[in-house]
Amino acid sequence: MTTVVLVGTLDTKGKEYAFLADRIREHGAQVVLVDAGIVGEPLATPDVTRDDVAAAAGADVAELAAAGDRGAAIAAMARGAAEIVKRLHAEGRLDAIGGLGGSGGSALVTQAMRELPIGVPKLMVSTVASGDTSPYVGSVDVTMMYSVVDIAGVNEVSARIMANAAGALAGMAGATVPRLGEKRPIVVASMFGVTTPAVTVARERLEELGYEVLVFHQTGAGGGLLEQLLAAGFAVGSLDVTTTEFCDQVAGGVLAAVPERLESAGKAGIPQVVSLGALDMVNFGPMDSVPERYRDRNLYVHNPTITLMRTTPEECREIARIVAAKLNAAAGPTVLYVPLRGVSSIATEGQVFSDPDADEALFSTLRELVDASKVEVHELDLDVNAPEFALAMANRLHELIGATA
Repeated sequence: MTTVVLVGTLDTKGKEYAFLADRIREHGAQVVLVDAGIVGEPLATPDVTRDDVAAAAGADVAELAAAGDRGAAIAAMARGAAEIVKRLHAEGRLDAIGGLGGSGGSALVTQAMRELPIGVPKLMVSTVASGDTSPYVGSVDVTMMYSVVDIAGVNEVSARIMANAAGALAGMAGATVPRLGEKRPIVVASMFGVTTPAVTVARERLEELGYEVLVFHQTGAGGGLLEQLLAAGFAVGSLDVTTTEFCDQVAGGVLAAVPERLESAGKAGIPQVVSLGALDMVNFGPMDSVPERYRDRNLYVHNPTITLMRTTPEECREIARIVAAKLNAAAGPTVLYVPLRGVSSIATEGQVFSDPDADEALFSTLRELVDASKVEVHELDLDVNAPEFALAMANRLHELIGATA
């Protein structure tokens, strides 16, 4: 029988958690209820008490309550809940994890969720799921369901939402992954819509050579997850074609790089082939969300929800400085491929983001700062999406992996 772990503040949401737990049991799954509340008496009977949760964080519930600092209390109970769910998973008593809450409860429960391995089902029913969910999801496979109404009682709307969540949790807990064939060494790759042709050709070539290629969309979270997998040793190589998140880091876009971006492979000594994909663009939301100071820049409506802004020569120089410093610090085999004819499908000659001055600022700064004694550099008179460019990157990565095996 599968087990669903529910983590929540049972002093304020106990009745709702009891309702959710009963619906999950109706689907044939067991429930372990973890109480992360602090102040009032729990309104449902927990399997793991708040004292257990606090102790797992090295804290005391009474002291947390007496201090009257809600933020500190949530932080402590989140740490404790994370330790509890990791232990339950290691013991084989967690097949899925769920929660209900507002902003505070969502922060607490999703912190615990993010400590679990990728692939463990994680579902958070939350009042904040219709907004920016990045603080809650991070770079992990947390699923968020909008609660529509507040988590405040069981009513006609909330009962339907929680029943749906119960079905989802029970179903995910019992889901199995079919065998995909012989296990192959993993390569991670970075992609954006404007570098899709390059990554597709490179991925197909690497698959021919016997690798499984995991492709990550460069949305900030995507780059973060790519780095996590490299740091955890899941991959034998990195095909980092698309380093675009540094544009948003420099210019204040919405898909900024995580601090460890372009560092994990180098620190772990994992072979990496890197390029400059989509370093021509900064991402914003709809056109009316673009900051006023940028309204006279070269803007391009990619779709109704995404507006792109062309990077300037100054921004390109700063991006190049970041990339060079990270590549120079790598301890493993590192190769940089420079596409002199354009870094994205809309930066080639005649396209909307064609800007020779900005490109030259990027390329010349890299030439100046990249340490050729540490980083192998190939400048090709091709654009990033040329099949020859993609094949060169894929083949070189295969050679590097073979040389370090």
